[in-house]
Amino acid sequence: MPIALAISAGFGTSSSQPLLDLAAGQIRRAGDGWHTVLRIGMVDHRVWSKEPPVIGASYVAELPFDDDFDARAYAARRLWRAMNGRAPGPAFHQLSKQRRERLSAAIRALDASTAGGSYRMIAEELFGKKRIPERAWKTHDLRNRTVRLVQGGLALVRGGYRKLLRPRHRDK
Repeated sequence: MPIALAISAGFGTSSSQPLLDLAAGQIRRAGDGWHTVLRIGMVDHRVWSKEPPVIGASYVAELPFDDDFDARAYAARRLWRAMNGRAPGPAFHQLSKQRRERLSAAIRALDASTAGGSYRMIAEELFGKKRIPERAWKTHDLRNRTVRLVQGGLALVRGGYRKLLRPRHRDK
């Protein structure tokens, strides 16, 4: 979540508003600015600033109206809640159990394929040898599922894992 120094009138002037405790975070400089991980309670909050952090300064969240606005606004609200001693609430985007299991199977299938395993061997390992037919393997549903899992694992390795960080947009 991007932050900036609160230099405008009215921002950061409330004595009841807690300051970002940047001294308690992990700060690193990168080519695009300063990245800080603030641990408040048991939750890590990631903030980014163009300028070097100033200990004891007041900050504001910058929320551009772009495709990531929902995620940034949610992160800003979680950080605000944590700074004020409230429970931050659930993470913005969590994978379902079914999705996690499919991703795990895709990675396992890709690993086996990369190690030289045939689709039949991979399917036997993933689904159990008893479910794999002796005949008609080439047209069996589990063969097709195995092929799709290997392809899905390959897509993750080629950068598709980044999509896991963004929620699916339901309104598009």
